[in-house]
Amino acid sequence: MPITPTGQSRMESIPNARGAEPDVHDYEIPREGVRLHSLVAAVIGSGDRRRRSIVSALAGQGVTVAREFGEYPDLDDLLEPSGPPYDVVVVDLDPGQDAALSLVEDICGRHPTLTVMVFSNRHDPDLLMRCMRAGAREFLTEPISSDGLAEALVRASARRSETLRAKRPAGKLLVFAGAKGGAGVTTVASNFAIALKEESGQHIALVDLNLFLGDVAVVLGMTPKFTVLDALGSGSRLDADLVSTLLTDYDPKLSVLAGPDQFQSGVSADAGNMRKLLSILRDRFAYVVVDGGCALYALAETLFEAADTIYLVTQAEIPSLRNAQQILSHLQSTGKQSVEVVVNRFDTRRAQIDEAQIEKALTFPLRWKLPGDYALVRLSNDTGAPLMKKKCALSTILRQMACSACGKAPPEGKKKMFGMFSR
Repeated sequence: MPITPTGQSRMESIPNARGAEPDVHDYEIPREGVRLHSLVAAVIGSGDRRRRSIVSALAGQGVTVAREFGEYPDLDDLLEPSGPPYDVVVVDLDPGQDAALSLVEDICGRHPTLTVMVFSNRHDPDLLMRCMRAGAREFLTEPISSDGLAEALVRASARRSETLRAKRPAGKLLVFAGAKGGAGVTTVASNFAIALKEESGQHIALVDLNLFLGDVAVVLGMTPKFTVLDALGSGSRLDADLVSTLLTDYDPKLSVLAGPDQFQSGVSADAGNMRKLLSILRDRFAYVVVDGGCALYALAETLFEAADTIYLVTQAEIPSLRNAQQILSHLQSTGKQSVEVVVNRFDTRRAQIDEAQIEKALTFPLRWKLPGDYALVRLSNDTGAPLMKKKCALSTILRQMACSACGKAPPEGKKKMFGMFSR
């Protein structure tokens, strides 16, 4: 296998000879913003200078070095019975190749998903082959360049993400889509996300997929540095570390991937990248709330296919109800089961179309109705102060919706509020 020089050092990703798939991904390393600080490493090497050199190089990439060994340790001393406390183990080959390779083989035999890197002061094809057979993932030679090490760490991070994905269930994807433009989807989705993180106690992601011009950041009073277009336009660079960099924290339990804050003419997004972005977010968050804007656009089908629950937002007016009926009919034809109709800005005293007429028009049961409060919503959006910070009928119903989404009983005495139709 050819070794590609990187700066003054050489770094090679080694195919795993122990039954795992070879690492053949061509990761493009962003020059700034990739977060590898969540990787934890152990470094094994007898020479203080050499060991401190690799520790310093790892720290320079944001990796936490949890432990250093001045000699080749017993396997039980290195690894805990419940699982490895590290993502990466770096082993110096030169003090004793046979002992080092025996340790590498033992580590990979017990925990094949762990990334083992080996390093030496010389490049030897025979030694590289022995490392591959032992199960090492990366081979580095001194002096170690920052670019070469960064590439190896990105691959290690990708392996860890795959391992975590296999261990835990994906988060739920909750998609809000409007039957017609101006249905109030952004206000509803943004405030619902706040209610959901409060009621569930889980970490929530809120994604603004209005690709031409987003409003979630305005509603929440935020000024994000990055937008969803940075994610969807990143191509092969799109991974968990990049997405982590693009998110903006509204608070410790709510992270936002905002829409563009300037009008984007002729913008388009690839459905494959959309699916990958949603998958990455679901791996990290218990719930991913999407402001899908109007349901009548090209990528809506991709969203609907991936969604655990679709909240179709409409209004008590003929154009909105007509569109909603058509969308519901399509969703039913595809076998989509979990759809909840939300009638926004509904005033029982002034509505010319009542609840029975709405259900008849839609041929679908209503689930939620949100009262109209134009003055309150306008004040909230103008000041960037979410409705959930106020005690009002609208925030109460949104909180009910959040409780329903996370399987939590609504507050005692509020089960028959204005917003929920009893069935």
